[in-house]
Amino acid sequence: MTSSEQVLDSPEGWVADHIRRYVETGGAEGHEWRPGVFTLLLTTRGRRSGKLRRTALIYGRDGDAYLVVASQGGAPQHPAWYLNLLADPQAEVQVGAETFPVRARTAGPEEKPRMWSTMTSTWPAYDEYQTKTDREIPVVVLERA
Repeated sequence: MTSSEQVLDSPEGWVADHIRRYVETGGAEGHEWRPGVFTLLLTTRGRRSGKLRRTALIYGRDGDAYLVVASQGGAPQHPAWYLNLLADPQAEVQVGAETFPVRARTAGPEEKPRMWSTMTSTWPAYDEYQTKTDREIPVVVLERA
């Protein structure tokens, strides 16, 4: 990912506003989205367009790794950012003022229950989202590259 490439923010209006404030303030606004709920900005490469795409996601920690959940509110299909990571696991995150490259992977069956618990303790609605869909909602592990 090169700094000269244009990054397309989420087409969802409130998410795009959140991203803009996050970027403009170096994370001073938006990193803590709600009390005790923190977000990061994830930039992936579009699997079809090849363009850089950025979204804001709630995150948790597992050691040095960052955890995000591909819930899309319990929609029947995976979110585009997750499909992008399956096609190209190299991505970039911004956490507060710090931006760094990561490599993404889907949590395996042995580690997912622990990681799911970490994420539902931060955002309990993930459990509700899982009941709304037949697909297994992935936990994505973002490790510094």
